[in-house]
Amino acid sequence: MAKNSRIEWTTHTFNPWWGCVKLSPACKHCYAHTWAKRLGEDVWGINSRRRFFGDKHWSEPLKWNSEAKKSGERARVFCASMADVFEDRAELDSHRERLWTLIEHTPWLDWLLLTKRPDRVLGCVPWDGVWPTNVWIGTTTENQEWADKRLSELAKIPAVVRFISAEPLLGPLSLKHWTHTVDWVITGGESGPKARPSSPSWFRTLLNECMAADIPFHFKQWGDWAPGQGINLAKARSEAVEDGTTMLRLGKKAAGRLLDGEVWDGIPRARRA
Repeated sequence: MAKNSRIEWTTHTFNPWWGCVKLSPACKHCYAHTWAKRLGEDVWGINSRRRFFGDKHWSEPLKWNSEAKKSGERARVFCASMADVFEDRAELDSHRERLWTLIEHTPWLDWLLLTKRPDRVLGCVPWDGVWPTNVWIGTTTENQEWADKRLSELAKIPAVVRFISAEPLLGPLSLKHWTHTVDWVITGGESGPKARPSSPSWFRTLLNECMAADIPFHFKQWGDWAPGQGINLAKARSEAVEDGTTMLRLGKKAAGRLLDGEVWDGIPRARRA
């Protein structure tokens, strides 16, 4: 959990528990798995336990809600960066119920629930038809195959904001058949010691489609790899990607988050409230 998160598209992060099971190509180099392992927490996989937290941990969002109400400015809460709220695991049901109650008691917080399991959402939440206006639902779409699988499920969910996280983006992705479903696009490249480079054209395609459909676009990062044109780093590792661009392994900080010379920090409004 982190107040004032360093993730650009959220205000805070909250984890009702730690642990998950890898599901698709985006999970291969999961940062949350790596971080948990570094801390000695064996919480990944079907047979591993999950790490749970006490009352002090669960009371933090109530404080954030009070602060947001006092300031008159809503706050966004990414839930969960170290788990998947909709994992198919019976022991999580009581913790999910506690989360739904917490969400209902924090109306000044917009809860960003990101999942790789959108097909399980409607069967897990207690809201039938009319959802709380502070619940946003997102799904990971690392390439076209997984976008088509998951967005058909996302479209069924009556959340006030439905979004995608195309990060890491691992292949070409077009949303031309899904612009009526998606209210926000977050995308970026992969970081970490085994990061896979993305083609810049993949990001530009998403940007152009978002601009045409008036969908807020957020480019989070290049990750460890960035376009190499004009960069004189003779010792940098290079790799040619699908669209012919030479990508250099610069590291996340040096690679930055400028796409075609601009920072893209689009944030949606709850247009289907």
